[in-house]
Amino acid sequence: MEHAMEYGDYMPHGMCLLWQPWLIVLWAGSDLLIFLSYTAIPIALLNVLRKRTEVPHGSLVSLFAAFILLCGLTHFLGIVTLWFPIYPWVGWVKLATGLVSMTTAIVLFRLIPDITRLPSPAALEAANRSLKEEIEAHRATVASLDRQVRARTKELEGASAALAVQAREAIHRNSNLLTVVHSLASQSARGTRYTEEFLASFLGRIRALADTTRSISKNDQSSAELTQVIEAGLDVLKKTYGGRVSSDGPVLEIDPVAAQQMSLALYELGTNAQKYGLGKSDRAMVDVSWNIENGMFVFVWQERDIAETAWQTGTSEEGFGSTLLMRIVPKMLSGEAVRTYRQGKMTYRLTAPLAAVIARTSGGHNEQLAAHIINRSFGLD
Repeated sequence: MEHAMEYGDYMPHGMCLLWQPWLIVLWAGSDLLIFLSYTAIPIALLNVLRKRTEVPHGSLVSLFAAFILLCGLTHFLGIVTLWFPIYPWVGWVKLATGLVSMTTAIVLFRLIPDITRLPSPAALEAANRSLKEEIEAHRATVASLDRQVRARTKELEGASAALAVQAREAIHRNSNLLTVVHSLASQSARGTRYTEEFLASFLGRIRALADTTRSISKNDQSSAELTQVIEAGLDVLKKTYGGRVSSDGPVLEIDPVAAQQMSLALYELGTNAQKYGLGKSDRAMVDVSWNIENGMFVFVWQERDIAETAWQTGTSEEGFGSTLLMRIVPKMLSGEAVRTYRQGKMTYRLTAPLAAVIARTSGGHNEQLAAHIINRSFGLD
């Protein structure tokens, strides 16, 4: 081992170069540049590994750094041997360089399949571009969903407000309806001596209110179609007397209060017609019409060819039915009513301001949605 480290018996490498200054400088300068470069490269590689721990196959990079550093060291020792013949030392360093080089080569060949599977810069750029496009598409989708959610939220807020208004209106109408029912019960009972007589008049009036309420609940809007209200009020008369009963008028959407009052008026007029008109004379006829004249709603009930004794009997004393027709209904509609008898003809004429009869303009989709919620809640849909 001692012989392997001794170098005193060898001559310096400079003697082989005949100590020519230019050749010494060329030889030593080249090796120095190589040594400096081979030293800087491993430092750069190790610095990259330190800052980028996710670099794939970092062990291979470390082997390359060691291999390059040892190569640089052999060149540095080549400079030293120009003056000092330390050839045994140079040999050992070259052996270490050879071992590290062989190890690096073996590892490199084993990693070739993995290295070739690494995506190229172009593939990475394409993947990044695709990801950016997908992200933009997702952002656009999220923005669209956000706009839809805001629009739907605004719509539901409007529907909630309309629902609250309609709920309050429903409570108010129910309270009014109960008041009407109470009044009908009290007035129908007044002056009657028999339970059957009271029930007949009272239940008939309640049935008229119920039919109107059902016709309103079938619509999404809080209104009723006047033709439907009148057809419901004349249904029994038309089924009983056929062509002797007629009705005609324009299509009108009327307010629920007006619909209730018209139903009560039709019931009273129909009942009187059965008792004293159609039921007493086979020639009697009933014509019902309505129209709009000079901003006023005009309703006309006319009975023709009725017996004079019949209407005299029917009006000998004013009962609750007459009070309803001549006072209550006109007052509820802010109008007036006139009933005349002339030459076998009875005419009932009701006039009221159009604003008190015609339904208010619908508030739009929110009110429809609120009405739908109410109907569904009470099983009306």
